Amino acid sequence: MLNPWRSELSLILLALLIGAFLGKLFHHPWLSIWVVVLVYLAHHLIHANRLLEWLRGGKASKLPQSTGIWEEIFYLIFRLRRRNRRRKKQLIRMLERFRTATAALPDATVVLSAGDEIDWFNDAAGRLLGLRRGDIGQKIGNLIRYPKFNHYLAHANYDATVDIPSPANANLQLDIRIVPYGEDLRLLVAQDVTQLRFMERVRTDFVANVSHELRTPLTVIRGYIETLVDNAGQIPEPQARMLLRIEEQTLRMQSLIDDLLTLTRLESTTHPLPKQRVAVPQLLQAIVEEAQELAVDAKPEIALSLETNSGLLGSEQELRSAFSNLVHNAMKYCRAGDRVTVRWRPLGSGVQLDVSDTGPGIAPEFIPRLTERFYRVDAGRGPGGTGLGLAIVKHVMARHGAEFRISSELGRGSTFSCLFPGHRTNVDAHAHTDETAG
Repeated sequence: MLNPWRSELSLILLALLIGAFLGKLFHHPWLSIWVVVLVYLAHHLIHANRLLEWLRGGKASKLPQSTGIWEEIFYLIFRLRRRNRRRKKQLIRMLERFRTATAALPDATVVLSAGDEIDWFNDAAGRLLGLRRGDIGQKIGNLIRYPKFNHYLAHANYDATVDIPSPANANLQLDIRIVPYGEDLRLLVAQDVTQLRFMERVRTDFVANVSHELRTPLTVIRGYIETLVDNAGQIPEPQARMLLRIEEQTLRMQSLIDDLLTLTRLESTTHPLPKQRVAVPQLLQAIVEEAQELAVDAKPEIALSLETNSGLLGSEQELRSAFSNLVHNAMKYCRAGDRVTVRWRPLGSGVQLDVSDTGPGIAPEFIPRLTERFYRVDAGRGPGGTGLGLAIVKHVMARHGAEFRISSELGRGSTFSCLFPGHRTNVDAHAHTDETAG
């Protein structure tokens, strides 16, 4: 296409020449030029009206005929509308593929707008969440009426999930996650975890039942062994050594069963968290003194640093178990000349416990698995344990709304930290330092 402005300027020049000729012919040059200008303006107004009618009509395929600059304008708009029409068809096909794919998913999928209103959902959402087509445009919180879900929705903690019964079938248990995407859009995904939760409950019940069943015969065996050990002076030395080994293994099995029962109780949703006022400084003092008494001859040094009088609201028994595990673990894997530091200090509006040691440390690849049940970095490293201590610590911290962190470096020691939020403290922090060492 030729340059439209060249054609338009030629038209303007021609109109002016005609106006000048007519003005000279009729002896009114300025009037003739004004008439020509008005005709030229009418020409543009007519084409502007044609453009308006064309855009209103929506007939993108029918291109109005014209010349000059208006021909270029009509052509560019026509090409833009054709490209937009192709893009719209492509988006529609992509949307249909998305809907077809999500409709085939077994998990409920719901698209939420910025106001938590339902834009779209798949068939599984109707089956698991009880949604109907008439619910589109409704707020999801008005249709799923569970306090846990509404709290999750309001606080927008999308890194976590929430478990609720299915609104459509109370026998089904759903795990709900919300994923933000786009501009103020969110995708709600609800997964049926009924079978998974059932298997977890079966496993927990099995461990609890087996532990209870083992506790009684083990108590009887331990009683007889202790009686025999007390009379070891009347038994030949080889048999006496055998009895001591049996007693050691019996105590270890007793410790394993106790830890398993503790974990089972911590995982039980029917076991509520008490809200006792726990005097943590006194509790840590008792734990450190106990660790000093139970340590072997070649014991590491241990120091307690109390930088706040703040206590905690929670279960004293659970906190004692968690803190004892951290302190005894540090003492267990340290050698003579190493140092264990137990530090209770303020952290913003909350408080923090740090149990640090200068022991052998842990390689980075092992740290993520330390809180797994029965996981041990090296079964031959250090004295034997149940492998459940840090799993207990993790569960106790979760029940108290605290964060559990582990940092370590080979050859330089480890630090185990428990970070408690402000709403868990029950005494204002009066900063001071009280350090004891042994």
